[in-house]
Amino acid sequence: MNIYERRGVRTLINAKGPATRLSGGIMRPEVTAAMAEAAKHCVDMAELQAHASQVIAGVTGAEAGYVASGAAACLTLATAACVTGLEPGRMARLPDTTGMKNEVVVVRSQRNFYDHAVRAAGIRLVEVGLPDRYAGAGVRDAEGWEIADAITDRTAAVFYVADAAARPPLAEVVKVAHAAGVPVIVDAAAQLPPQANLRRFIEIAADLVAFSGGKALNGPQGTGILAGRRDLVMAAALQHLDLDIAWEQWSPPAALIDKDRLKGVPQHGIGRPCKVGKEQIIGLLTALELFVAEGDAARHQRWRAMMETLANGLQGIPGTKVALHGIGSTDEVPTVTLTLERSNRLPAIDVVIALQSGSPAIQVDPLLCDQGIVAFNPVCLQPGEAETVGAAVRQLLLA
Repeated sequence: MNIYERRGVRTLINAKGPATRLSGGIMRPEVTAAMAEAAKHCVDMAELQAHASQVIAGVTGAEAGYVASGAAACLTLATAACVTGLEPGRMARLPDTTGMKNEVVVVRSQRNFYDHAVRAAGIRLVEVGLPDRYAGAGVRDAEGWEIADAITDRTAAVFYVADAAARPPLAEVVKVAHAAGVPVIVDAAAQLPPQANLRRFIEIAADLVAFSGGKALNGPQGTGILAGRRDLVMAAALQHLDLDIAWEQWSPPAALIDKDRLKGVPQHGIGRPCKVGKEQIIGLLTALELFVAEGDAARHQRWRAMMETLANGLQGIPGTKVALHGIGSTDEVPTVTLTLERSNRLPAIDVVIALQSGSPAIQVDPLLCDQGIVAFNPVCLQPGEAETVGAAVRQLLLA
């Protein structure tokens, strides 16, 4: 029995992908070994974060980087940094933003419940644009001039949710924001692969970019990467680190924090709930280095092999159609869909529920169930599990 079973908690096969509700992905042995070794020593957390900053900067091309407890935590820190700058008094007052720049502009079609992390810093989101292309009323969405019109002397930042379908293009958003002297924060939590995205948003001149550490990177689930401008990363660090120390004793690493630019040591900041441990930082850095070393082609082939195995295992089930997706480009994650024809006795959602209730429990993607489609993702599958998933689906639908 594994450690979860000994405690009465079921383990599951995750064919949905690295969802937080399913505990994220599977860390490589090198990552867990690095975390176990890190747990045996004490370090100065600012020094460790300064090292992390250098590693992240090297991989992303950013001026600096930081590690917090997930991409959402990074968005809260990013927003707080844009609101306060390097002013300790402002940091102490958050989330009360009275007298500060306390608005963040966002395209209406990019709103989602994850942007609660941005609002948590005490700001008000200012929506722009009407997404006719989603409403079916036309082809237009927000445009750059609408973002420019929404920027005022109260604007702390523009928030952009990266996605292939996001409009306007990030380059256009950066252009209008920077023309007004306003930074751009990018939520790129799920934008890996391709590996090139680690650099792409910084190259477009986004000021701060947040990535999840627990998705395709296969790092610790409770980690995220913040990369971007050095002064803003410094402001984020100052609102995250434990700063219960006298000014005279405090000697932060210059690679992360310029003490000379501060009037005093900030109080514990709004980012303290975003705390991350030494083990998590080391685990994330190890996972990041492994991700880069493997490369898109080898990673894509590994995932594709699992999906081909699964697709083969699902072939021939009456009343279904099997399709492989994303196999032509290493920029995509290969997936499998199983379409249930109307003649099938089980609706797609019932298949999803039956699989997650089975033994072993199998989680699949229910996103397309309203179209009669069950979807499968390889990112969190372990060797041999694609065969198990295929056999379980066959047994269910052929019973």
